[in-house]
Amino acid sequence: MFIKKTVAVLKLFLVTSSICCYSQTNSLSGNIYDDNDKGLSYVNVYLKKTQIGNMSNDEGFYEIKNIPRGTYTLVISSLGYKTKSIKITFKNNTNISRDFSLKPDNSLDEIVVSGTLRPVSKSASPVPVEVYSKAFFKKNPTPSIFESLQNVNGVRPQLNCNVCNTGDIHINGLEGPYTFVLIDGMPIVSGLSTVYGLTGIPQALIDRVEIVKGPASTLYGSEAVGGIINIITKKTLNSPVLFADSFSSSWGEINTDIGITYKVSEKTEGLMGINYFNYQNIIDNNGDGFTDLTLQHRISIFNKFNFERENNKKFSLAFRYVYEDRWGGETNWNKSFRGTNQVYGESIYTNRWETFGTYELPTSENIRFQFSANGHYQDSFYGETSYDAEQLIGFGQLIYNKQLGEKHDLLLGAAYRYTFYDDNTFATLNENGFDNSPSIIHLPGIFAQDEISLSDRKKLLLGVRWDNNSIHGNIFSPRVNYKWSSRNKSNIVRISAGNGFRVANVFTEDHAALTGAREIVFEGELAPETSWNTNINYVKKISTKNAFINLDASAFFTYFTNRILPDYETDPTKIIYANLEGYSISKGISLNSDITFQNRLSINIGTTFMDVSIYENSIKKRQLLTESFSGVWSISYRFKHNGIKIDYTGNIYSPMKLPRLSDSDPRPENSPWFSIQNVQITKKFGSHWELYAGVKNLLNFTPSATSIARSFDPFNTQVDFDSSGQAIPTPNNPNALIFDPSYVYASNQGIRGFIGVRYTFF
Repeated sequence: MFIKKTVAVLKLFLVTSSICCYSQTNSLSGNIYDDNDKGLSYVNVYLKKTQIGNMSNDEGFYEIKNIPRGTYTLVISSLGYKTKSIKITFKNNTNISRDFSLKPDNSLDEIVVSGTLRPVSKSASPVPVEVYSKAFFKKNPTPSIFESLQNVNGVRPQLNCNVCNTGDIHINGLEGPYTFVLIDGMPIVSGLSTVYGLTGIPQALIDRVEIVKGPASTLYGSEAVGGIINIITKKTLNSPVLFADSFSSSWGEINTDIGITYKVSEKTEGLMGINYFNYQNIIDNNGDGFTDLTLQHRISIFNKFNFERENNKKFSLAFRYVYEDRWGGETNWNKSFRGTNQVYGESIYTNRWETFGTYELPTSENIRFQFSANGHYQDSFYGETSYDAEQLIGFGQLIYNKQLGEKHDLLLGAAYRYTFYDDNTFATLNENGFDNSPSIIHLPGIFAQDEISLSDRKKLLLGVRWDNNSIHGNIFSPRVNYKWSSRNKSNIVRISAGNGFRVANVFTEDHAALTGAREIVFEGELAPETSWNTNINYVKKISTKNAFINLDASAFFTYFTNRILPDYETDPTKIIYANLEGYSISKGISLNSDITFQNRLSINIGTTFMDVSIYENSIKKRQLLTESFSGVWSISYRFKHNGIKIDYTGNIYSPMKLPRLSDSDPRPENSPWFSIQNVQITKKFGSHWELYAGVKNLLNFTPSATSIARSFDPFNTQVDFDSSGQAIPTPNNPNALIFDPSYVYASNQGIRGFIGVRYTFF
């Protein structure tokens, strides 16, 4: 019996082996070269819609074995080079040898959508759009997209609180509420989530980030005043089957991103991403009695579906859920003190859901419907001050794109946005000041855009938008853009002018208004802010024997009316919000330079000079927390034979005016020059694994230990006040200070090491 079973097993093995050998003995091999016939290492070579592929070695040689018979699309791709795709057929026992040559991708022909709401090459877009790939963010791995943007020229993540470390993103000196953040073109991160919604976006799923600086309200409506940041997620067709990235720092931070591509059915593909971040280490290196870094526990789950339809019509649907528990405060705080006046802590629970998608109508015309919805629920305590808030936003727009003749590309759209906001503050009390009255805003709008090809090298873009705000009435937003390029596209000039508007809800946007340290005061009814912007952009492409150089320079000017600014200085116990009775101007110049050498060295340097000032009663004042100069850089070198890459990244900022309590406040009026610098070494192992390690904040820069005023008395129990509520000088408080955590411009997190690993399976 044993012999019979053994023979049967052997027969089954031989039959199975013969079938496998018969059907999978095909192979493909060859070499991949650049324009100078040098071998290109670490080039991805794979069969589309399969898990079969490999990477070229140090000399550019690649080999793929065990390929089943059939016809495939072979894809050859590498960062910095144009992707090549060809059809190739394998029969039985076919051994194909094929060499390929890749041309440099000068990053001028990337496809962008943020400037005109339709796919267009970057060089052809009349609107200047900056594009940052996932490879750019890998040079300085961070646990959130908020921190990742610290090395983008003219963009600065700004912390707004020394205690809970929440923040927003500044573009060209304008505060976070003026920055419109989108995911796949949909308005997801806005309003209340301007402060809390920028964390937890799984970076494993990010394909690129597109940034448009300057007003974009003609296409995107309210809030797109300072610019937009559009986070583009990966397509299922281009995504690895499995991607994982996990790192930990010497401070005890743990961050993990996982991405999975899977098939739901023959015509439905899914892309799932999970982000998990945990930091539970109480550190107080500056000795002020408060945590230097907020403790956080966060999980985010993202899922995107692509549905295959007839005539290649698009239908995608995505969901995201985020939960976060964060707290900062006195080092002896625990949850039993939440909401009490015994030990100070700021504790924030956030629950957030999002959904968005695009559906192209089954018509011969190019008509698509885009939609998004999100709900944000927050349960917070700032000391003993409670803040419970709920926000619901629904958005939908119908877009019609039509080519009229050879010269006109017309885009028409109709949009509707619904916003519901409720909290437990006086912001949602009705006129009698007693009954709760949630804010409900209806915002329908229509827009039109015509991109006119004046010639092969000249384009004119005209756009206009009309919105009707249910509270503030009609709002009109026009814009005009002009683009000229040389014959070989090595010189491009863009000139633009446009309008932006924003309907503000202070409590949904400004964390400082929520801390228990100051009383909030509104002076009059807040009117919508408006801005007018002009921008001149010049792009120069230079090719030499040994390098490719891309220069991108811009000059910008923005004029604001009805601007809403927090006044910290009139009364140290209050934050006063009112429309500016004068005007505000933001102006400056910026320069980006990308240099790619043939010897595998690449350098990216960006600088911005700007002046953001407020003019009121014939007096010019510099805006708080705004630098006059900023610089960023990224220097990378890849060794040829050992799979090692070194990245050196950093930024530098000039002094900013800081929000002091009064002239007697001993804290400096301006921040010092400061720079955050990082270094990373990455080692590849085969085609699947990467190990990376490095040091963040090499110079160990941290703000002054006295950044929090009277950190030893967070409930002001030892402060004497006069009859009008003003602090008065006493022997124990000679400068008449109160507890204040709003004097912040940089993180208290000092130098730290980190180590991580990435795994990719195609």
